[in-house]
Amino acid sequence: MPIRAIATWAVAVAAAVATAGCDRQQQAARSTFPVVVIETSAGTIKAELWPDKAPITVGNFLRYVDEKFYDDTIFHRCLPAFMIQGGGFTIQATATGTEQVKKRTREPIRNEANNGLRNVRGTLAMARTGDVNSATAQFFINTVDNRVLDHGVRDYGYAVFGQVISGMDVVGEIERGPLIGDPQQGRPRNPVVIKSVRRAGG
Repeated sequence: MPIRAIATWAVAVAAAVATAGCDRQQQAARSTFPVVVIETSAGTIKAELWPDKAPITVGNFLRYVDEKFYDDTIFHRCLPAFMIQGGGFTIQATATGTEQVKKRTREPIRNEANNGLRNVRGTLAMARTGDVNSATAQFFINTVDNRVLDHGVRDYGYAVFGQVISGMDVVGEIERGPLIGDPQQGRPRNPVVIKSVRRAGG
């Protein structure tokens, strides 16, 4: 084999080895990301969280997880072809039936919507009020690509901090549940209960 051909072959092999090494390194880094299992009355959702992009948000979320804050909360807002939102209310019995009761939370966190992540289908993001830095415990799962929620599109945006890695069929079932009252409010007739949220890895 000519020397020039040998040199070309050697460079190609080295590049392939380096690429494979980078891929393995990226996979290894990805495997260290925390994963949570969201057990609901409709089924199980598993999500990977991204502390490299949203450290404040992920840290806040995992603190609520470790405190078992999300146990027995509900998905209280479900808007078809938009998102499902939960993690802030429980259902309590009253003399006339039941009512949704908002749980007490810690102080709000800084909005990390400018982290370069987009509100695409299957991503987890923090819910908030009109105040940019008002997110506490409530989160939502995008059921479609919601560019309007991204940073800088219409306002500061909503901070994405993870991605559903299994259970989008469950998300879809929750999204399609019947609503009561004003459809724009997205109030489920029979809210799906979040039985628990636990760490699964990372």
